[in-house]
Parts: sequence; structure tokens; C-alpha cells
Amino acid sequence: MALPRPATKSVPWDQAEPDRLVLVIGPEDLLADRAVARLTRLARETHPDLDVTEIDASVATSSLATAASGSLFASYAVVVVANVDRALDEFVAEALAYVAAPSPDAMVVLRHAGGNRAKKLLDAVRAAGAEIVAAAAISSDREKEAFAAAEFKRLGRTFRPEAVRALVAAVGSDLRELATAVRQVAEDTAGPVTAEAVERYYGGRLETTGFKVADAAAAGQTGEALRLARHALASGLDPVVIVAALAGRLRTLAKVGWAVQARKDSAEEFGMAPWQAEQARRLLRHWNAVRLARAIAAVASADAQVKGLGGSGGKAGRGYAAERAVIAVASAAAGEF
Repeated sequence: MALPRPATKSVPWDQAEPDRLVLVIGPEDLLADRAVARLTRLARETHPDLDVTEIDASVATSSLATAASGSLFASYAVVVVANVDRALDEFVAEALAYVAAPSPDAMVVLRHAGGNRAKKLLDAVRAAGAEIVAAAAISSDREKEAFAAAEFKRLGRTFRPEAVRALVAAVGSDLRELATAVRQVAEDTAGPVTAEAVERYYGGRLETTGFKVADAAAAGQTGEALRLARHALASGLDPVVIVAALAGRLRTLAKVGWAVQARKDSAEEFGMAPWQAEQARRLLRHWNAVRLARAIAAVASADAQVKGLGGSGGKAGRGYAAERAVIAVASAAAGEF
């Protein structure tokens, strides 16, 4: 696999091709995971005995060069490097040396969530002509509808446009959950997928909307969080539920943030499921201690108001208090509060 000339643009995950160096860049974890899976599968077609190694650049203790050299039992190595956007200086130095002379018998896949961290390494990887794979954020309803439509097509299913819109409205902002929902509807229905079919599976999900609002707010997606909150309130969800979901998300962030500082890695030590701890770790990229403290104070104030302790002015006033809490949390996550 010879290195191509320096790449001038990135390719989507479903067009990624194996090479000595591959940079998967962007915050959308589902697309990044799919890119890595595709690259590994294609490499295995040529090298059935390949050896796969995973390295976390933020805590790396193993040698990249050693991992890329493979083993006695494999003629080819695939090295997947996570968290390059949080890489230790020692790893960056080692990776720069490796990029200057990559092994011809290995594919090193660097996973970077975006931003300017490890910029020197990113520049070197691009200059070396690496394959660049985009894992760009999918946040707007239009983008999510396009993604869901592409998923249905990938699964060989026809669908009505209103079915896609209904599914996006029901499932919310998490792309992995949206992909799962598409697969479930596609596998469990016959004929063109309709809005009625989506309603049968996902129509009764109002009780989960508070958590969707909290997830969007904690990720700094102010517009999306506010849209979800207003839709939920208009649909009859009590403002108390929204504020409680915000408070719960902030407690989780504080707990996991403390555990990271204390170098505790087990989800059980956090008192939560592994997927919850991993989600919190991803969200913590948007937060620091000062922003978290401000958001907690804002939500505590809103909690009193939505429970009628501050003369909130009836139902409308309680809803307004919940909306202000959503904006405060999202603004803090975005560094604007």
C-alpha cells in the first residue's frame, strides 16, 4: 500500500480505504467507529492473519512503533489510536517519528475528535499524504433526516419522507440511537416504511424527552436543546422533568469529572453503567470546573422556580424557568456563560 500524494479533502466513512496512515477526524463517534470497522475489514480481506492493536493516546504506555511492527503470528498490523485530540506529549513525539517513516506492513488509524490539540501531529499526518476520513458532527434536523434516509437505503428499504421526519423527531439528537431506530423499523416492517410504522414503535417516547434535552444542552447545542424543550413543553411535559434531567446530567458530569481527576477508571466506581460513564467522558470535553459550577447554580435556581418556590407566575412562568435553565447549561457547555 503506497502512500498517496497529500490529500486535499476528506472522504466519508463509507469511502475510506486502507493505507499506511489514516486520520479519522471529527466528533461523530458513530461515523468514526464505522470508518475504523470498514478499514479493518478491508485490510483483513488482503491480510487474513492481521493483528489489531488499540492504543489510547491520552494514557498511552505502549509503543506505537512496536504495535505497528505486528507479531510473529501476523504478516500485517492494524493499530487504532484513540483520543489523539487528548494525546500526551510523549505520544505526539513518538507518533511524529513514526509518521516520518511508517511501516509498509501496517495501517495506523489515528482517531481525532477535532480542534487544534496535537496540531503538529495532524499537520505531519496530512503532509505525509494520509487518507483523511470525515466524522463531522451531524446536528441539524436536515442532516439527521439525510442520515436516516441514507441508512434506510443502505439497508435496502424504501421509505416515505414523512417517516424519516417522524423518526428524527421521535428519537432525538443521538446519532447512534437514530441508526439503531432505523434498523429496528427496517427489520420489523414490510413494504415502504411509513410515518404510521414509526409511530407504532416510537410514538410513546415523551417520557424520554427530558433526557434528550439534557444531552443536547450538556453538549453545548443551544438551539437543539431549546427546540426539544419547547416541543416537550408544548406536548405536555412538566417543566420539573426537564430541570430534573438537567440536574441529573450535571451530577453525572461532576461525578465522572472527579473520578477522572482521581484516576478512577471503572464505571462501577462512578455508580453508573459503562455506557453512561463513556458518554459523560465525551461530554466533559465541553466543560471545566467553573462552567460546571455556574450551570449547577443556574439549574438549582430553576428547580426552585419550577416547583413554585419563587413566585414563578404559573405554568407559563415555570416553562420559562425551565427554558432559561436549558439555555444556561448549553451556554456553559459552549463557554458562553
